[in-house]
Amino acid sequence: MFSLLDAEKAALNFLMEEWELPTQDQDWFRVVNSRKIPNSWWSIVEIGIKNLPDKWVIQVFDDGECDPCYTFVSPFSDEKISTHLAELPAKIAIALQKEREGHI
Repeated sequence: MFSLLDAEKAALNFLMEEWELPTQDQDWFRVVNSRKIPNSWWSIVEIGIKNLPDKWVIQVFDDGECDPCYTFVSPFSDEKISTHLAELPAKIAIALQKEREGHI
């Protein structure tokens, strides 16, 4: 049986691969929320970056596959796209800025 913990790991691995981030950068990410959708074969996993409000919402199927059409949520407006990026490793900052710009 595919557990919620399995779904969280699958979503995190998917995100790391999607943005071609090095494994050592994985410590910057955290699961914000996750839930199994009742009477379905999928879960929703929300992943954020430590100390930032941005998050990715990823649908994970019971076979461990992630829907490539995930959702990115950020409270930063266009004029504040680069907020807090200088504090992050370069590849994470680039990925986050592109997501904030809507260039996925």
